[in-house]
Amino acid sequence: MDKFVIRGGNPLLGTIRVSGAKNSALPCMAAAILTEEEVVLENIPQVQDIETERKLLVSMGAEVELGYGRAQHRTSISCRLLSDPVAKYEIVKTMRASSLVLGPLVARTGMARVAMPGGCAIGGRPIDLHIKGLETMGAKISYEHGYIEARAERLKGAHIHFDKITVTGTEDLLMAAVLAEGETVLENCAREPEVTDLAALLTAMGAKIEGAGTSVIKVQGVDKLHGAKHRINPDRIEAGTFLIAGAISGGDLCVSSCNPAHLGAVISKLEECGARIELIGKDSIRVRSEGNLRAADMSTEEYPGFPTDMQAQYMTLATQAEGTSVVVENIFENRYMHVQELIRMGANIKVDGRTATIRGKSPLSSAAVMCSDLRASASLVLAALVADGESILDRVYHIDRGYEHIEEKLRGVGAQIRRMGNVFNSKRDAVAV
Repeated sequence: MDKFVIRGGNPLLGTIRVSGAKNSALPCMAAAILTEEEVVLENIPQVQDIETERKLLVSMGAEVELGYGRAQHRTSISCRLLSDPVAKYEIVKTMRASSLVLGPLVARTGMARVAMPGGCAIGGRPIDLHIKGLETMGAKISYEHGYIEARAERLKGAHIHFDKITVTGTEDLLMAAVLAEGETVLENCAREPEVTDLAALLTAMGAKIEGAGTSVIKVQGVDKLHGAKHRINPDRIEAGTFLIAGAISGGDLCVSSCNPAHLGAVISKLEECGARIELIGKDSIRVRSEGNLRAADMSTEEYPGFPTDMQAQYMTLATQAEGTSVVVENIFENRYMHVQELIRMGANIKVDGRTATIRGKSPLSSAAVMCSDLRASASLVLAALVADGESILDRVYHIDRGYEHIEEKLRGVGAQIRRMGNVFNSKRDAVAV
C-alpha cells in the first residue's frame, strides 16, 4: 500500500489549483445512462472513484473514454447499449455513489440491480429514501443476496417528501423523474452545488427542471433525452482543504480555479479564526495567517452550512488555534475516526457522542498514523504539514479516492511530501522530498 512521508514546518507559498468535484462528476456520469446519445463531461478529476465509476458503466455495456493531460480531464460516455443493467458488488464495494445508478437505470431500461453501496466507514448511509421514492413512483423493489432490484415499465410522476435531507437521494430521484410520466415534485431536497450541477447537465440534455438549488424541485417528465456537453463544478471540499492548509501552515496561498460562492461557510469560519481571506477575481481565493489563529466553535450542517466533509480538516486547524473549540458533527454518527490519530500526534481532543472539544494550541509531533477514510486522510496530511519531524501516513488509497495528486499539488507550493509505494510502484518512490 502507498504511504505519504511528510516533513512538517514549511509555510505554503504560491498558487495551488483546484480540480473538478468528484461529487459532481459521479452523478453526472450516472446521468449519461439516461440517453442513447453521447455525453461529454469536462473538468473531470483524476481520482480513484472516477475510475471505479468508469468500470461500472463499462460493465453495463457503456462506452467510456477518460482523457487527462492534453485532453483536459474530459470523458465521453455513450450508453447506446446497456446490455447488463447491474451494478456488481466487486466493482462498487469501495464507493457509496453506486446507488446513483439505481434511478437512471430504472428510468431508462425498466430494471436495475444494484449492490448495496460501500465507501468510507463514517456511519450509516441508508438508501431507504431512494427506495421509498422509487416505490412512490411505481417501481417494484426486491432484495436478494446483497442486491437491490427495481423494476417498472415506466416510472410515474409523484409527490415525494424526503424525511431527511439527502444529497444522493435527491440526485437519484431527480434522475429518475426526468424520464417519468407526468410531474414529480421533490420536497426537502438537498441544496448542495453538486445537485445544481447535475440539474444543469440534465437540463442541457433536454430535461425540464425547476427549483434545483432550493428545497423544492419540480420536474416535468419527458419521453427522451439527448446528448450534451457539460463542465463539472470545481471541488469545493478540495478548495476548503487547501484554504485550511494555507492558514494552518502560516503561509500565503492562492487557491485558484475554485468557486468562492460555494465556500461561504468555510471562508466565514476561517475569518473567525483569524485567517486573512481575499477574493481575487472570480475564481481565486488568497489565504494568509499572520499571528496566532483563534479558537472558534463549529457545527456541521447541510449546505449552505459548514460541510461535514470539512469537519476533520477544521478539527486539525482547531488544534493549532489558541483557546478551546467545540465541534459538533450533525450529519454522520461515526465521523471522528481521525481523532485518535491526531491525539497520537499530540492533539488535545475529547469526544462525547457527536461533540468534540479541542484545546489548543497543541504542538504536534511526527508519528506513523493510519488513514481511515477520505476526509480523515486530508486532516492527517494537514496535521503532518505542521508537525515537528517526519510523519508517515499509511493507507493513502483513501485520499486517492477524492483528491487528485494531492502530494504533487502540495509539493508545488512548498510542502515536503513524497509518496512511497510497494515494490511494484518504484517509479513513484523515486520522487524526492
